[in-house]
Amino acid sequence: MNDFATEFEFVLPRGYVDSAGNIHREGTMRLATAADEILPQKDPRVQGNPAYLVVILLARVVVRLGVLEVINPKVIEGLFASDLAYLQDFYNRINSSQSSKLAVTCPHCQNAFEMETAPVGES
Repeated sequence: MNDFATEFEFVLPRGYVDSAGNIHREGTMRLATAADEILPQKDPRVQGNPAYLVVILLARVVVRLGVLEVINPKVIEGLFASDLAYLQDFYNRINSSQSSKLAVTCPHCQNAFEMETAPVGES
């Protein structure tokens, strides 16, 4: 059995509103590959506007958002700015090799220990 997680669930702060008015908040993002970070550089939209890189990149790694059948750049473009910022941060955290542990001290017993942070909106 393999315990190595390659996909991570998230909940958008606001949610994507589709053309029918349905809100999609729960999704799944997979770990990025080297190709995910290199191939979008060849996209003419990215070459014309480097800020578009995040749109292409997220469209490649978000594998599920609500009940949408397809996640493409148009879906990512339609996200609220706060949801786009959330997904950028989520992408960086799951693809980072750095730990998100904090050193804390229990206010009751004064015992010091480390704990993993749990970002808002994740399940």
